[in-house]
Amino acid sequence: MTLNTPVQASLRPTSSVSMILALGSIALISGVLVVLIFQLTLPMINENKRIAIEKAVFHVIPGTHSRQDFVFTDQGLLKPADGRTSGSTIYAGYDKQDSFIGIAAEASAPGYQDVIRVLFGYKLDCQCITGIKVLKMTETPGLGDKIAKDPAFLKNFQALDARVNEAGNGLLHAITTVKHGKKIHPWQIDAISGATISSNAIGKMLNESSQYIIPLAQARLDSFVKETSSNDDTQ
Repeated sequence: MTLNTPVQASLRPTSSVSMILALGSIALISGVLVVLIFQLTLPMINENKRIAIEKAVFHVIPGTHSRQDFVFTDQGLLKPADGRTSGSTIYAGYDKQDSFIGIAAEASAPGYQDVIRVLFGYKLDCQCITGIKVLKMTETPGLGDKIAKDPAFLKNFQALDARVNEAGNGLLHAITTVKHGKKIHPWQIDAISGATISSNAIGKMLNESSQYIIPLAQARLDSFVKETSSNDDTQ
C-alpha cells in the first residue's frame, strides 16, 4: 500500500480551474493597472502634445507671438469651445499687435515607411507657405528623414507660392515636387536626391491640404479677428 506522504502531496498537479483563476486574476489586475496608468498619464500626454503643436506653430509662421485655434466644419469656422470636435483644425497666428498674420494646419501622406505628418504655415502678406515642421515620420535614417532637417530642402518652404485662384476655390498653381535641381517655379519643391518618395509625399500632402484649407481661410478672414480666450497662448 502506498502512503501519501507530505512530499508526494506537494507534487500533485495543480487543477485546471486553479490555473484559470490565477491567470484570470493576474490579467484582471494587469488590465486595471494599465487603465489606471493611462488615466494618470493622459493629462501629461495631452499637455506635451499641446506644447509640441504650439512650438511648431511659432516655427512655421515667422513673427507669431500668440495663437488661437479654429475648426473648419460643415457649419463654418468655429472655435473648439463651441463643442465641435469634427473637422479640420487650424491655428491662427498673431503678431505682437494682435494682428492676424497667417495660419498653420496639419497635412499627411504615405511616405516610404509609413504616413508622414507635418504642420505647415501660410502667411497672408506673401500668400505663400512659410515653413513646415515634421510631427511624425519613420523614414529611412540618413535618406528619407532628411525632409525634417536638410537645410536645402527646408529652404523650399520659406516662400512656397500658394496663391488662390480668381474663383477662390483652389490654388492658382498646384504645389508639385520636381527632381533635384529641376525647380524653376516658386510653387515647385526641389526634391532630395535619394529620397524621392519622401519628397513627393511632402509635395502631395501640401498640395491636397492647401487646395482645401487656404481658400477657405482667405474667404473667412474676418473670422480671425483676435479674441481673448482660454486657448490663446503667448510665446
